[in-house]
Amino acid sequence: MSLAALLAPVKSLIVCALIFIALDFVTGVAADRKKALAAGRQWGFESNKAWATVRKLGFVMGGIVLAWLIDAYILDFMTINLAKLFTGFACGVEFWSYLENATVLSENPLFRYLKKFMKDRIDKELDQ
Repeated sequence: MSLAALLAPVKSLIVCALIFIALDFVTGVAADRKKALAAGRQWGFESNKAWATVRKLGFVMGGIVLAWLIDAYILDFMTINLAKLFTGFACGVEFWSYLENATVLSENPLFRYLKKFMKDRIDKELDQ
């Protein structure tokens, strides 16, 4: 059995995580640049931040694969969907960061509202 065939069921989860991480990275770089210029600092692209994102992507993809392997081969008698839970958590963190970046970039109150709404909603769910 080839590795690609083994991992085919999680391809869409990996693509989702890749999209979230990539959009957060792009908006994060743009927001960092805008904040630096507004503060009168010189801005430059830092490769260490890009490499940190590459490492994060590797860990997230690895986590998706490991969670799916647990779902498919270890806890196959249960329906937990650990891979989807893990991917949802990772994408949720990236979405939160994206909202922070969008707030900086657009200065639109909609993004501040969405961020506050998400925080309130998460707090409410955690209290239950």
